[in-house]
Amino acid sequence: MAGDVIELGDAEFQREVLESKEPVLVDFTATWCPPCRVIAPVIDALATEYKGRMKMAKLNVDDHPATPEQYGIRAMPTLLFFKGGKVVKQVVGAVPRAKLEEAVRQVL
Repeated sequence: MAGDVIELGDAEFQREVLESKEPVLVDFTATWCPPCRVIAPVIDALATEYKGRMKMAKLNVDDHPATPEQYGIRAMPTLLFFKGGKVVKQVVGAVPRAKLEEAVRQVL
């Protein structure tokens, strides 16, 4: 994982995501999920490219089940975009980089 992607747990979610001054992309992921492994390098690259403008974070749904349950996460990977503490966009599945980058630009 790239150094620009934050590893989140349920405990840090409020501070790192809901109270963030900048928009946040949260990747709800699992170690057993092949599509999650496919999209991980894309998120790592975008985290570096958009550093300072959008925060990128990953939350392991198996290790931290409370937050995914609160947001109704049923498929991995699910990417939720937060702005001002609210979900403003959702992307499900290992989408192509261009589609994910378009979503990032829309949220910014």
